[in-house]
This record gives sequence, C-alpha cells and structure tokens, in this order.
Amino acid sequence: GVYTYYCTLHQLSLYITLVCTRTANMFTLNTMQTIKCVVVGDGAVGKTCLLISYTTNKFPSEYVPTVFDNYAVTVMIGGEPYTLGLFDTAGQEDYDRLRPLSYPQTDVFLVCFSVVSPSSFENVKEKWVPEITHHCQKTPFLLVGTQIDLRDDAGTIEKLAKNKQKPISFEQGEKLAKELKAVKYVECSALTQKGLKNVFDEAILAALEPPEPVKRRRCVML
Repeated sequence: GVYTYYCTLHQLSLYITLVCTRTANMFTLNTMQTIKCVVVGDGAVGKTCLLISYTTNKFPSEYVPTVFDNYAVTVMIGGEPYTLGLFDTAGQEDYDRLRPLSYPQTDVFLVCFSVVSPSSFENVKEKWVPEITHHCQKTPFLLVGTQIDLRDDAGTIEKLAKNKQKPISFEQGEKLAKELKAVKYVECSALTQKGLKNVFDEAILAALEPPEPVKRRRCVML
C-alpha cells in the first residue's frame, strides 16, 4: 500500500528517476499507482518554467506557453514505480471558471508565488488557498516561492524599491505557510534549478503521507 513507504521516505533520501513522456492520456499506465500534482498561482510567477525545467532539465529560453502540456513522470519510490502527473494551470482571471475542472482527484497542490512579486505573495492568501480549499478541502498543499535567482538581482531590487517594496524573504514564506496550514514552504529557481528537485520530492512526500488513520486525501468534487 501507499503508506508502507512513509517511514522509509523520511529516513532515506528519496530516490527518483525521471522518465518524462508526453502523453495524451496521463493515466493509461494502469500498472502504476498515480500521484496527481496540480500547480496554481498568479500568471507570470514561473509555474510553466518550473515544470518545463523539472521535466526536461532545461530552462525554456524562448517561447513559454500559457499552459504547460501535461506530463507523466515515472517516479521510483521504495522500488515501486508511480506515475507522477503534473498539471499546469492558467492563473489569469479569464480562467477562473475553467481552472477548477482540473482539480478532481488531486493528491497534492503546489501553490506558487514569485519571491520578487509581493502581489503574487498576497494572492496566495487572498485567492489561491481559498480557491483550492473550497474545491478540495482536505487535499495537502505546499507553498512554493519561485524565481529566487532574482532575489539578489540589482535591476529587480531597484524596480521593487521604486514601489517601496522588496523581495519576499524565506522567513516570510515559512510564516505564511504555517498560517495557511501548508505542509511546508519550499522555494526554487527554474533557471538555475536550485531547490527545484526538492520541490517535487516534498510534493511526493506530502501526497503519500497518511494525514489521518483513514486514507490519503484525494480531492473529490461533488
């Protein structure tokens, strides 16, 4: 079962092998158990780059689509293969009614904000966590700070300073994660890949961790 690996996952470093495959139907591999991970957050915070960088090991230098093509990633956990389904979503208001259609059966959410966009940080509390908890009340989520490579970028700091703003600190991210009852706060750069693998390792742990004696909290929309 899913939970027999929980202790092992916490005691040993997570062994993951990525085999990235574009596929029309991500869940045709019936022989594998599946973990569905949905990524949400404001537009332009780097959600798509996060997924492309993780699954292809390359940062998209040119065109970045509004919505990432879904990927099926094979993940080895405790010697058994799982299918990690990664779902991108569009953050713009135009998609507010369509976006929740991708939420059913979600095992874990990644709620993203850019550490150099205070407004995207505020929207985590104002929009994104309320939205996912409304549709999937008991599904675990991680708070993810993106674009950390820009935290020390002189031009970015100067631009923020003109609006009397500054980058979001790691401590601020941790504080908000605790306040909103996120499983954890993690941050990364899709460009340098710093912290990138850890984001998805932690997402897998959150999806497999038994929250209660009953069963894993998979989103079911009524």
